[in-house]
Amino acid sequence: MTTLPRPTARIRSTETPPIPAVRAWAQAYDGRAGKAIDLTQAVPGYPAHPELMKRLAEAAGSLANAGYGPIQGEMPLREAFAADLTAQYGGPVGAADVAITAGGNLAFTMAMTTAAGTGEAVMLPTPWYFNHRMALEMLGIEAVPLPCRAEDGFVPDPALAAALWKPGIKALVLVSPNNPTGACYPAATIQALAELCRTKGAFLIIDETYRDFLPEGLDSPHDLLSAPDWRDHVVQLHSFSKSYCVPGHRAGAIVAGGAFRDELAKAIDTMQICAPRPTQAALAWAVPALKAWRQENRALMAERARVFRAAMAEAPAFPIEAQGAYFTYLRLPEGAPDAVKAAEKLAIEAGLLCLPGSFFGPGQERHLRLAFANAEAEVLREVPGRLAKLLAPALA
Repeated sequence: MTTLPRPTARIRSTETPPIPAVRAWAQAYDGRAGKAIDLTQAVPGYPAHPELMKRLAEAAGSLANAGYGPIQGEMPLREAFAADLTAQYGGPVGAADVAITAGGNLAFTMAMTTAAGTGEAVMLPTPWYFNHRMALEMLGIEAVPLPCRAEDGFVPDPALAAALWKPGIKALVLVSPNNPTGACYPAATIQALAELCRTKGAFLIIDETYRDFLPEGLDSPHDLLSAPDWRDHVVQLHSFSKSYCVPGHRAGAIVAGGAFRDELAKAIDTMQICAPRPTQAALAWAVPALKAWRQENRALMAERARVFRAAMAEAPAFPIEAQGAYFTYLRLPEGAPDAVKAAEKLAIEAGLLCLPGSFFGPGQERHLRLAFANAEAEVLREVPGRLAKLLAPALA
């Protein structure tokens, strides 16, 4: 008798990628409510800058970029990005503090590989970003939930984090501005959690993928980099995908101190060798040159968020419990099914694609995440009417 090999139990127990699952439901949609509206993925709602695209094309055609590059990234991009961070955060960041990665998700996975090991633990505020949870599952690292409440704006409570802390936790992960809720954590909260990690001998790993879309008036989200010892316990994760509208070109960054980054280099060399070189070449120009363009897009996204909030005022049965520049986190009304069934019904009967809150961790069964950044204002105004179909009987 032949025994067939099977993939490892760890990967088999990891959740199926959520966005393709929801899009599969929409294949049964017959168009009865109009053109399908896909609010599943955080995609910039405007094109990349034409000069950036030109430089990407030129760099991709260059023989100089066809070979392997430095493990931790091309120096011109590391220098440009370090200067950009220094200007925003007020604390000195050098090129030596920056490693370039093939996207934000890989940055997280490599940072986790460096910070914690099989059988150890990482604290994740819930609702959490599903790919973070999936990465930990694959690595055999326990995810310790830190529940965040709607009443608190889904901002984590440092006192609760301290109470839930247990031996074996090697890092606490923050995402601010947050995915899925859009919440932006106060600087004092971030500082308190950083201090907790410092006293526990753990890393604070803060994912700032959406740092270019902070609320108006908030230009520096924290002052962690002003502390003389930040390199000992703070790790920042970044992505160029949203800020420069190039998610397909896979570029991210890890900012960390020398001791962490020296070990991180082993993970980078093993998992990617080097990040895509044409992307790095083009972004080295874009980081300083497109600063004003990024600010314009920040304002554009803020206006889109305002339009969507105004539209949702017409659907009081679906209260917004948190909203940022890319995401709205809705509570499902009484009478609506739980999140998975609700999202499936909306996809099939209303052509509205959104993610169930239950994809983002425990206790989220009465929420939906809508990633509205890729939709124009007139499309966003259709959303309340599509949501209302959730409370109607199924159509024949």
